[in-house]
Amino acid sequence: MKKEKCESLEQVRAHIDAIDRDLIELLSARQFYVDQAVRFKKTVDDVQSPERVQQVIDKVRQQATEQNLSPELVEKIYREMIQHFIQRELREIRP
Repeated sequence: MKKEKCESLEQVRAHIDAIDRDLIELLSARQFYVDQAVRFKKTVDDVQSPERVQQVIDKVRQQATEQNLSPELVEKIYREMIQHFIQRELREIRP
């Protein structure tokens, strides 16, 4: 994503609003694929998969560092998101 210097608070807010729209679209796409993944999971262990969670956390922390973003912030956000999706998947396999 190209970052550009803004000349006003309105420009800053417009860019932030556009990023927020993109984030929502990406989260929706992520949820779509999580919903598909549950079809391939048979057990609670398959859903919770701590080793996969750790792989994702390690990967996004590294990506955050490369982007000069707080890895702690990214980890916190991802852990919350992953937990939400795990609960969503568990409702599917345990109706």
